[in-house]
Amino acid sequence: MDASQLGSLLPFIAGQARTRDLPLSFLDPSFQDAASWKPQARERVLSLLHYRPDPCDPRAEVVDRVECDGYTHETVHFNTTDALRVPASVLIPTGLTARAPAIVALHDHGGFYLWGREKLIETADEHPVLSGFKRYYAGRSIASDLARQGYVVIVIDMFYWGERRYLLGDDAADWTTRSGLSSERIDEFNARAGASEQLVARSIYTAGFTWSGVMFWDDLRTVDYLITRTEVDPERIGCVGLSVGGYRSLHLVALDDRIKAAVVVGWMASFPSQLAHHMPHSIGFTKLVPGLYQHMDLPDVAAMAMPAHLLVINGDQDGLFAIDGVRACFHQLAASYRKAGIPERFRGSLYAAPHEFNAAMQAEAWSWFADHL
Repeated sequence: MDASQLGSLLPFIAGQARTRDLPLSFLDPSFQDAASWKPQARERVLSLLHYRPDPCDPRAEVVDRVECDGYTHETVHFNTTDALRVPASVLIPTGLTARAPAIVALHDHGGFYLWGREKLIETADEHPVLSGFKRYYAGRSIASDLARQGYVVIVIDMFYWGERRYLLGDDAADWTTRSGLSSERIDEFNARAGASEQLVARSIYTAGFTWSGVMFWDDLRTVDYLITRTEVDPERIGCVGLSVGGYRSLHLVALDDRIKAAVVVGWMASFPSQLAHHMPHSIGFTKLVPGLYQHMDLPDVAAMAMPAHLLVINGDQDGLFAIDGVRACFHQLAASYRKAGIPERFRGSLYAAPHEFNAAMQAEAWSWFADHL
């Protein structure tokens, strides 16, 4: 029996995944230029999401405004569909005199569901458990840091996180209000949410759409709202995220030409290299795009970012990913950008680090935005 996590089933599953070449890879010789390839590849990804909500009026409302050190923090609610109203934080640098570049900051999964956008933003009376979680960001609140650098920053709560978290009718007040929480109760909530992901996902997929579709379209609609802000220069928008935030960043720049520069941290993988030993904590329900590998691999999706400036950062000690597969993805993306005639617009950076967005990575990311936004 094979020593992989799939055991005796690996040969069959792997064989099905490798029945043909990937016909929508930009590196396929049939594609001569990115401009003619991108619409075909993008339409395929969008079709596989089985979720394409009609455009809607965001009906945005500012529900709170707080002056912070170096920026104003607005709490905003807006619609991404007629059925979904999304809570967001918009951080506006102090003293703006002209339209500014903007960043869509995308929070992670982390098995930590009780808070969403607060993972990236400084908040008053921050819970010690939330502060401890920010070790994955070198203890920083990266959205607040970016606002102080002069970017308008928007962060939404991802579906199933933060204010959009999974609650039941008989939940105790500490879970429903997020007040008076002990560390044990936070752990209990996160454990329940983690265990319930498969129930929610089965219900979503049975209903005929995908979790990833909701996630990606919320992020696209966030850009729709962002460009309505008078503080924002719509020609200078970037996105950044760690882990699932990196996965979201990858897809946002791939699916939206309004994103001019993107940073993807801790999420670049090739399906074949993940299959035997790295599936359980990487390709989960929240990230599944059914049938994608019959057409392209993840670095092919990332190549749809072209001609945007794309920086991909991974740690070589990140146990979520097969490091040889990460290196192969970097080579494939570099080859795609070379083929498109813009090799300088892609960089793959590998750090001697685990699954995190550490201080050195942040310095490189912020330099990337400074150069390209």
